[in-house]
Amino acid sequence: MPNRMWVFFPLALLLAGPVAAQSGTLDKIRSSGVMTMGYIKSSAPFSFVDESGQPQGYSVELCRAIANGVRAQLKLPSLETRWVELTIQNRLEAVANGRVDIECSTTTWTFSRQALVDFSLITFLDGASILTRSETNAGRIGDFAGKRVAVITGTTTEKVLRGALARRSINAEIVTVADRAEGLKLLDSSKVDGFASDRTALIGIVMRSKTGHSFKLLDEDFSVEQYALALPRGDHEFRLAVNRVLARLYRTGAIQQIYDQWLGKLGPPSLLLSATYFIQGISE
Repeated sequence: MPNRMWVFFPLALLLAGPVAAQSGTLDKIRSSGVMTMGYIKSSAPFSFVDESGQPQGYSVELCRAIANGVRAQLKLPSLETRWVELTIQNRLEAVANGRVDIECSTTTWTFSRQALVDFSLITFLDGASILTRSETNAGRIGDFAGKRVAVITGTTTEKVLRGALARRSINAEIVTVADRAEGLKLLDSSKVDGFASDRTALIGIVMRSKTGHSFKLLDEDFSVEQYALALPRGDHEFRLAVNRVLARLYRTGAIQQIYDQWLGKLGPPSLLLSATYFIQGISE
């Protein structure tokens, strides 16, 4: 009898492992009838709030589609989507500690971040650039030697900007800011000479600014940013549910409507982004 018990316990643990792994976010959503999503209000056109205070944007729309897919998968008659405002600095922590189920903005997928959270399929490709005032002669990153460049603290852009300046021996002063609104304000008031961030996000904030005509972007990018939606780490069932929705959007071409709605003014998807959609249109 004791020997049988020793055999049974390891077997029970092995059988319990997959069950434990499958429980998590989907079970929480099923029992509560609520899916909690994080957004950032200053990341237009990907994540921002409209005049009524409602989250909007490309990444937000993807998360709404994911919520519909999760509701259908769980066979729920209805599903409440609860939106939580985050900052660029606390967005990953909010996913890691369960404050939100998914984060819907402009988070770049990196290995160091994947030690904290998991990621969905790639949702967008961008590059980091520098916004400057239109009257300046700056056209490339090398033109900022001896000048001040603002960048959002704790972002991949800050890391790659410091690396790009160091590799090219460009002696520029980096000024860290909390968000894009603060960076644009410093640039507009001539307290910095440039503001570094993701190119599309810079275009988005300039388009919404009353002084947008006063700025221009450099002719070069100094990084590639692969956006993905941040998810709880190790929850493979929830990640599968999220990726199923994204792959279906890519496979059926429905992503084009979402792109056109929020990014169409910037032109069609790049060849690289179109290829990314195509490759990730994984079949069932």
